[in-house]
Amino acid sequence: MTSSINILAVDDEADILQLLCYNLKNAGYGVIEAKDGPEAIELAKKHYPDLIVLDIMLPNMEGTEVLRRLKRDASTANIPVIMLTAKGEEVDKIVGFELGADDYITKPFSPRELVLRVKALLKRKGPQSATGTDDSEIYRYEKLSIDTARHRVEVSGKEVVLTGTEFKLLTTLFKGRGRVFTRDQLLDKAWGDECYVTPRTVDTHTRRLRSKLGEAGLYIETVRGVGYRFTDSLREG
Repeated sequence: MTSSINILAVDDEADILQLLCYNLKNAGYGVIEAKDGPEAIELAKKHYPDLIVLDIMLPNMEGTEVLRRLKRDASTANIPVIMLTAKGEEVDKIVGFELGADDYITKPFSPRELVLRVKALLKRKGPQSATGTDDSEIYRYEKLSIDTARHRVEVSGKEVVLTGTEFKLLTTLFKGRGRVFTRDQLLDKAWGDECYVTPRTVDTHTRRLRSKLGEAGLYIETVRGVGYRFTDSLREG
């Protein structure tokens, strides 16, 4: 039986797309297919899928440009994205993370690994709970406001669009204000123990989070050799 969870699979290679769709459907997900960048953007805005598996090497428009446009549009910015790429170089992965991707899979991939990563990312995103104060509170600190129920962040009254991972990273640091989190602790809190990412990923996402927060990015301190913390006062310099 197909679940109510829909995944947008994007790849221009017919055999790869067929493999993606077959395994995702077997895992119980609904699947939407796209063969190029413009079609992927159109379908993402039309159906608002729960997750996107996006090939980087696409005709007409590269996957990185598709990712950039999706993350810049408030209506699609929070959709988790797994990059699918034939390139295994570290720089390609970092570029994807810089643009807002949540995870990556290198071709050729194991269908089981694909499904496990999809499940891990969907679990990390998770539905908002109807109970518990954390899902209904608005946190404020100086110029920063975090609305957990609406998944909305504002700096000086202006909305800042964050990905799901960036939002979890920010709320984790904020709720533990003053506490130093190691990279491994942040991986566990924001990514979950089922996600295949490295501690360096935390640095990439934190750097991008700071950039998006602008002046409020100063609230996030780097503790050299350890990790990060949300400070109670602005840093000097």
